[in-house]
Amino acid sequence: MNLKKILPVFSYVFHPIFIPAYAALYYFFFNNSNFETKEKYFVILQIAIITIALPIGLFFILRAVGKVDSIMVSDLKQRKIPLIILCFLIILLMRKTAPLKVYPELHFFFLGGLISTLQALLFLFFKTKASLHMMTISTLMVFVVGLNIHHQIWNINWILFLILINGFVGFSRLEMKAHTTKELGIGFLLGVIPQLLLLHFWL
Repeated sequence: MNLKKILPVFSYVFHPIFIPAYAALYYFFFNNSNFETKEKYFVILQIAIITIALPIGLFFILRAVGKVDSIMVSDLKQRKIPLIILCFLIILLMRKTAPLKVYPELHFFFLGGLISTLQALLFLFFKTKASLHMMTISTLMVFVVGLNIHHQIWNINWILFLILINGFVGFSRLEMKAHTTKELGIGFLLGVIPQLLLLHFWL
């Protein structure tokens, strides 16, 4: 089995557009939540539409007008518009899909994601590219750890799995020559720090 051929798969399976849906799946189905089944699926569907379907549709529009050339958006100059759009989509999620009074943990997860995205956007103006893959997968890791602390249910297997996935995603981005180790480190910190700071508000 050639690991170098397998590593790029992690970049696609754990692409940033899928992370919000993964977070919602864990929140509703692996977190001892008491929500109705229909409610769970309804919220997850909304999140999938806003963070997966809409970005894919917008990607084809942006590619058609020459603003992006790859779904990985590796070019520094091409990242600004997608990140700005992503900020508005996250705000939409926070206001309509995951309001604070109904889903506080999920709300703060998205708020942390918004802060991380704004910081990644700011870095672009200083000619610095952060790994969005590392940023988003690290937010998911902290979120899952936070939920375990919050509910005192230690799903160690999930935590270890996400730690490993963080490593595999990082190696995947290096193997694909999409990022340097510095860019991976910046992305990791941009994802982790806002989530850690916001844990205080919902733990």
